[in-house]
Amino acid sequence: MKKVIILGAAGRDFHNFNTVYRDNPKFKVVAFTATQIPDIAGRVYPRELAGKLYPKGIPILPETDLEKILVKEKPDQVVFGYSDVTHEQVMHLASVANAHGAEFVLLPASATQIKARVPVIAICAVRTGVGKSQTSRYISNLLKAMGKRVVSIRHPMPYGNLAEQAVQRFATLADLKKHKCTIEEMEEYEPHIANGFVVYAGVDYGAILKQAQKEADVILWDGGNNDLSFYKPDLLITLVDPHRAGHELKYHPGETNLRMADVVIVNKVETAKKADIALVKENIKKANPAAIVLDCKSPFIVSDRKAIKGKTVVVVEDGPTLTHGGMTYGAGYLAAVKAGAKKIVSPVPYAVRSIAATYKKYPHCKDILPAMGYGKAQMRDLKETVAKVPADLIVIGTPIDLRRVIEFNKKAVRVRYELAEVVPGKLKQIIRKVVK
Repeated sequence: MKKVIILGAAGRDFHNFNTVYRDNPKFKVVAFTATQIPDIAGRVYPRELAGKLYPKGIPILPETDLEKILVKEKPDQVVFGYSDVTHEQVMHLASVANAHGAEFVLLPASATQIKARVPVIAICAVRTGVGKSQTSRYISNLLKAMGKRVVSIRHPMPYGNLAEQAVQRFATLADLKKHKCTIEEMEEYEPHIANGFVVYAGVDYGAILKQAQKEADVILWDGGNNDLSFYKPDLLITLVDPHRAGHELKYHPGETNLRMADVVIVNKVETAKKADIALVKENIKKANPAAIVLDCKSPFIVSDRKAIKGKTVVVVEDGPTLTHGGMTYGAGYLAAVKAGAKKIVSPVPYAVRSIAATYKKYPHCKDILPAMGYGKAQMRDLKETVAKVPADLIVIGTPIDLRRVIEFNKKAVRVRYELAEVVPGKLKQIIRKVVK
């Protein structure tokens, strides 16, 4: 029996365990480690999900304590199980594991992907914040127009009680409250619900698929970060971002998604530099010359453009896109500049508690405010930070309207964004062949 530690962030790590290690007597998983997501470490992967070999569950420990854990447990394997990290960072962890005598394991997609009995279209990316969600909405609508029943299955974001969150179904906005969703979860689920589609998420993606495919003609995998699809896709669409040109070959497992893709979407071409678009396309050709490459735009929809002109503003953007996504701006920032904002105020001097800690960990976010909402405390800190910033107006560039869940002390303008093909109809042609 091999002793195993799985490195994760409450998503891919749990899926790796469920598909490869659970109920497998050849292995004993002694711990998960956690990073990226606040308040995951210190918990236990519950026995209800861990299976009969783990009557006490499995402890979830901070990745910052990895070397101490390796000394104590002396594992045979360290399995890497999260996403949106540089190749260099992955190899640093491999070096730590190897130095302590453990194998370092990267499970391939083929080892963990579950086969559905209906067609699966997977939307993945090379980095977080490239535009997967808007692409998922766009393709959902294409499938609906073809008369298909579409169910979206979202990459996991289990920030609450893991046993209770094993299988979650969202069909109405009331379900968001029922499942005690954080801002991060609402940002991903609410747009699908508003479009009239059912969304599933949770922890046990085998159980989720069994339930979801009963009400679907097509499963749409709505990926998180730049992770691999949990299901075997009949069509894999990978998005790349010319605003971060070169990252498509530098991040794990985004490069894997690029190399496996049937279709590669170069998104945000209307706001990117021509040289960066050219570099991205050159890298696509090197990594995956057989892929179909499509150019797409991500146009802004501003609720009140005139209200921004001449105003001092604070910009709130999608949290993960800025933090581990590495972006220094988002749709809200670009829209504020284009609409003629007098000044964009840095929130850094006014940040409180968890928001201040976020800036310390991710100092590149200095001009904009990441919408950190992993729980009530962070939502409170976000509200207080916004209240303290000396600005006339809030520009909200998050996937949901934050005013629905936070009562701000300032007027706000919302910036949304949708996918638009440069050559309309190409995606429809491709998808029709898959779901015919």
